[in-house]
Amino acid sequence: MPLHFLLTRPDGELLDEPASTQPGEAVVLTGAEAHHAAAVRRLRVGEEVTIGDGRGTWLSGECESASSREVVIRVLRREVVREPRPRIVLVQALAKGDRDELAVQAATELGVDEIIPWQAARSVSRWDAAKAPKGRSRWAAIVREAGKQAHRSWLPEVSELVTTAQLARRAAASRILVLEPTAEAPLTALAFTGDDSDIILVVGPEGGIAPEELSALTVAGATPVRLGDTVLRTSTAGPAALAIVSAALGRW
Repeated sequence: MPLHFLLTRPDGELLDEPASTQPGEAVVLTGAEAHHAAAVRRLRVGEEVTIGDGRGTWLSGECESASSREVVIRVLRREVVREPRPRIVLVQALAKGDRDELAVQAATELGVDEIIPWQAARSVSRWDAAKAPKGRSRWAAIVREAGKQAHRSWLPEVSELVTTAQLARRAAASRILVLEPTAEAPLTALAFTGDDSDIILVVGPEGGIAPEELSALTVAGATPVRLGDTVLRTSTAGPAALAIVSAALGRW
């Protein structure tokens, strides 16, 4: 498997350079990506690499020169990968420790298309006005690293923090599935065909989803579903559901 790189600015934001790069042209890696390629991964001249922009453009090429400050890749092939439809969205409640971050990492590797942080009533972790931008940035950094490791052509967007009321409003245009251990219907019993609407998987915090939140989401049109007969941690419920839905959609 060749090394895979994402072109980013120093602040971590993705660049759109691959979208306009054609076979025969060169792409230059600098900064942290160059150092990682040359000093950490020991990339050598002639080795095959892939480069993405996280938005569907996929470049394949060979290393022409490599130093810790600059790596030059000559592009040999260019491919544009369509964004998956329907999209699978993970709404992850904020959780204590690193459990929400573990969910973000695993979901990215498994193919989620959007991640939405949720300030649930029972979330121990709280993102106030000062913490929200930092928290979102942290999740975005986890997504970039996990997506690069998984060789993903499309990276999921980390959206802004939402409240339960804001989440409920998405039910009109999306299919919202709330992961709830007490639900009657198992996720595996649902059909996922003939509709390109977003499939939104909602995962609560360690203490579970509060009754009033579950009621508000259900009234808005969400469907409570369960995963087997056991109660999964908030860090594993989302990735487990994502795997089931991906298989049902034929992605796997």
